[in-house]
Amino acid sequence: MFKTLRSIGAISFLTVAFLTLLSPKWINVAGVGPCWAVLWLLPWSLEEGIRSSVFAGCLLGLLLDALTVGGPTLIPALMGLGWWWGWLGKYGSKIEGTLNLGLLAWLGSVVCGCSLWIQIFLLNLGNSSNAISHWALQTLFLQSILTALIAPLISAWFLVLLRKRRLQ
Repeated sequence: MFKTLRSIGAISFLTVAFLTLLSPKWINVAGVGPCWAVLWLLPWSLEEGIRSSVFAGCLLGLLLDALTVGGPTLIPALMGLGWWWGWLGKYGSKIEGTLNLGLLAWLGSVVCGCSLWIQIFLLNLGNSSNAISHWALQTLFLQSILTALIAPLISAWFLVLLRKRRLQ
């Protein structure tokens, strides 16, 4: 059971990096794609629990940071989301509806975008002309909406796959 769960986790984990690099044009709006890390971390966290989710958020953040050059990181946001969603999966009511997954993905994408925005502001040491600009708000808005629209398809499918593998 754990061997197939690990292989599914590893393959899907590497798919996040591949999709982030590939950035399919048919999913992009104005050059902004969905937050693939949130789409993967949400079902993983709901099914695997707190410790595994925080660790997966840290590893996913490190992997995505390795793809970029310097600047802000997604590690704190992904670890926080992993803890929150892992707690919901363990102690909260069972998340089953696609609307619930879309809402949680939207919130997760907003948290990731705001985390990057705050880090950009802090790295610029208060130079607000770069941090508070129209492109940052547009990117945050488009990415969160796209992630919320795609989550009922991708995250729900991955959550069902994880639950089926756990039952076997």
